[in-house]
Amino acid sequence: MTTPHTTPYPAAHIIKEIGRGKKGARSMSREDARELYTAMLDGRVSDLELGGILLAMRIKGESVEEIAGFLDAAEASFAPLRAPAGSSAPVIIPSYNGARKMANLTALLALLLAREGVPVLVHGVPHDPGRVATAEVLAELGIAPACTHAEAEALMAAGKPAFITIDALAPKLAHMLSLRRVLGVRNSTHTLVKIMQPFAGPALRLVSYTHPEYLEMLGEYFTTAVDPARGDAFLMRGTEGETVANANKGQKIDWFHNHERTVLVEKAVEAEENIVLPVDKSATATAEWIASVLRGDVPIPASIAEQVAQCTKAARAM
Repeated sequence: MTTPHTTPYPAAHIIKEIGRGKKGARSMSREDARELYTAMLDGRVSDLELGGILLAMRIKGESVEEIAGFLDAAEASFAPLRAPAGSSAPVIIPSYNGARKMANLTALLALLLAREGVPVLVHGVPHDPGRVATAEVLAELGIAPACTHAEAEALMAAGKPAFITIDALAPKLAHMLSLRRVLGVRNSTHTLVKIMQPFAGPALRLVSYTHPEYLEMLGEYFTTAVDPARGDAFLMRGTEGETVANANKGQKIDWFHNHERTVLVEKAVEAEENIVLPVDKSATATAEWIASVLRGDVPIPASIAEQVAQCTKAARAM
């Protein structure tokens, strides 16, 4: 006897609509997207159809309704985290890119926020070939990943930044990410993990984009499709895909609150002067530099200090 969680989901009718190329494809409704992605996460879509869906969406690009439906399904696929009691909502820092050309300073952002008394959750991948992952920098700083939701909650309650891999946070999403190794290209899940809100209550999401079309799509998503009770979001161009401000020249940050969009931080016109950054971009050298900043031996880059201040203000206001 089959149940809704095991019944095969025939997806040909969906592929027929989304698989007509970038100009000829039709987008799904939010409800259809939620239903499809739920079936994909539950393993009810055949491998052949799943590959077709992922590639079709890669070519077509996601609409706001599709992203909203996919995210509804994604967030329902794992138990939400509980934020610690206190005067500040948690800040969510996704880390799925790492850094190659610059030092990865995402760990510095997380530690500075925690020092301000803001609960911080960093989630992402443990490593990324050819790049320095945030998890690797945190490990050099003596911060091990939480193995369970309860461990992550305990770390935040103790005033420490919590890092949890996507495998431990949301295993079904981790499986969808792993399909990149099979297909050779990213899929919609790579966008979802960067914008999802894994807490039961309100939180501040730090979101970055790389391609200009995602700036407009995500802007529309946060102003039309998000439940304001889920909290706020900061959106900026990524620093090599990471959500930490560029230490050399800060990016513009848009703030989304109650479906309203406000420019919170203007893009820096000139590069920061007299800035001291690590020459060696390895995880070890980056961790040593971050430790020196936390001790006060090296000044905090102005753009990151501004990001910390704005995050702290918004999180406390929630």
